[in-house]
Amino acid sequence: MTRWTGVFPAVTTKLAADGSLDLDATAASIDRLIGNGVSGVIVLPMLGENASLKVEERDRVIAAAVEAVAGRVPLLSGLAQISSADAAEAARRYEKLGAQGLMAFPSLAYKTDMRETVAWYKSLAASSGLPIMIYNNPIAYGVDVTPAILEQLADTPSIVCIKEECGDIRRVTDIYNSCGDRFSVFCGVDDLIVESLALGVTGWVSGMTNAWPAECVRLFNLAAGGDFAAARTLYRVLTPAFHLDTHVKLVQYIKLAEHLVYGAPEWVRAPRLPLVGEERSRVEAIIKTTIATLATL
Repeated sequence: MTRWTGVFPAVTTKLAADGSLDLDATAASIDRLIGNGVSGVIVLPMLGENASLKVEERDRVIAAAVEAVAGRVPLLSGLAQISSADAAEAARRYEKLGAQGLMAFPSLAYKTDMRETVAWYKSLAASSGLPIMIYNNPIAYGVDVTPAILEQLADTPSIVCIKEECGDIRRVTDIYNSCGDRFSVFCGVDDLIVESLALGVTGWVSGMTNAWPAECVRLFNLAAGGDFAAARTLYRVLTPAFHLDTHVKLVQYIKLAEHLVYGAPEWVRAPRLPLVGEERSRVEAIIKTTIATLATL
């Protein structure tokens, strides 16, 4: 059974000012992440503006990522569809393109109940040979993959991991109590990572790692290794920026952080718009303070 561990950044899809794909910048960002020690990469997550891209654009992003990763770390693709048939077709296509796993959203247009949620993920698992990370974000999508649902999915071997983003830190322990070590449990919220590692998660799907990969890998390794004193020092510096990962405008905020840290394009696709005015000034101040403080450590 596949076992993913470590820091897996949810990679932003770089765009030009006109909204077109900037695959060169996307590939360069992936190479930068791997060079700074991440354990895997996930393209086309929420941060990758998955739902705003056309089918052929998603395919081009995956193909470019396969080339950029070049087998160095696992490459997962976000999978965000409305119908089970479309999800199955996308899974087969992503597998042919070279993705090595899926981070699977629930249906984007319908809030499934427990029975339907189980059926959604079982159907997806049967559609390809790819291992699956369940993307559990009930705050954003209204569907909560609870420990009781995971118990019903435990007999599906290709469902191997859950990205836990319900916002309740107690959920980590509830999953382990219900399912043991059957699933890898990843933290999906940047500003809960140290707390989650204290409770035994084995991985982190991170947004702000796009901006600070070396620092985020170090934070993960410190806490995973039990050096919580050193981890807290670094965590307290990064947490104001990590809070930006939990906002509805996380795409704009994290792309701005990448832009300020290493010059990546910050353009987004409508209906998202670039940051302006007081909001931009406030977010810039948080990021620039983080940059300055990290330089002193």
